[in-house]
Amino acid sequence: MDWIDLRSDTVTRPTSAMRAAMLDAQVGDDVYGDDPTVNALQARLADELGFAAGLFLPSGTQSNLVALMAHCARGDEYIVGMDAHTYKYEGGGAAVLGSIQPQPIPQADDGTLPLDAVERAIKPDDPHFARTRLLCLEDTWHGRPLPLDYLAAARALCDRHGLALHLDGARLYNAAVAGKVPARDITRHFDSVSVCLSKGLGAPVGSVLVGSGALVEVARRWRKVVGGGMRQAGILAAAGLHALDHHVARLADDHARAARLADALRGVAGVTAVAQHTNMVFVEVARERLPALRAGMESRRVRLSIGDAPQLRLVLHLDVDDAGAQRVVDGFRAWAAG
Repeated sequence: MDWIDLRSDTVTRPTSAMRAAMLDAQVGDDVYGDDPTVNALQARLADELGFAAGLFLPSGTQSNLVALMAHCARGDEYIVGMDAHTYKYEGGGAAVLGSIQPQPIPQADDGTLPLDAVERAIKPDDPHFARTRLLCLEDTWHGRPLPLDYLAAARALCDRHGLALHLDGARLYNAAVAGKVPARDITRHFDSVSVCLSKGLGAPVGSVLVGSGALVEVARRWRKVVGGGMRQAGILAAAGLHALDHHVARLADDHARAARLADALRGVAGVTAVAQHTNMVFVEVARERLPALRAGMESRRVRLSIGDAPQLRLVLHLDVDDAGAQRVVDGFRAWAAG
């Protein structure tokens, strides 16, 4: 019996068709810029999202890092959500490697940064302060898509204050599919966007940063500096191209399956505060019952991210079908029955 893994959508494995595309990929040396499959992926996403250029990177963390370093110099500042991935979960890279000061703002419940708070955080042009240069948003945030009218308002604020606007779009296509809009309707508000290929899209590795030609050239230099230059990377880029061709529309299946899972868990004794956003389900259980839940799930070959916090995140993805989701429900019910 295979494991059902709901820790994240990063655990997806390449499908047989994706592996075949990787096997057949034309390759070159991407550091020299002559890997045709990497070039095709970069051009494809840049065109699709409305930008001049793209850059393939090994990870979303590195993609966000080089974007921040391309937008900001030493002593500059970026405004970011207090619970945003670029601030909380990327090792402090902007500060450690870029000497860029983060200015965190608490997110609202829908993932937005209140724009009045953002405006108050912008520093005056004074040598006592770091220079505010960039606002960074995240879409989706804990599965929540950002409202399009909010993105337009954030763009207008940045224009008023001369700030650039970057999107950590790790799950951009989840947001687009959930909103039933082209991804470009989201990205048109931004100066740069990082798109992850290895989450819901199911590629084994990689992200693409898109932006202006000038910004991407600066980011390309930083990619080399931080060790992200790859050689025959077309084997990986082919997986990304396959994902864009075959795995975007099917994200709706993950969202629907997550909604059904959430509905089923609402009826389980001991499971409280159930919520669902796109492909993520959030539940709470009593802290003292977590060890029993972990043991019971592992006995059914179900992996969950269970630490010592009462809230759990269950992430649906292309490796979890209806039977797998039902095994999760059965595991919770057996746990509830004691």
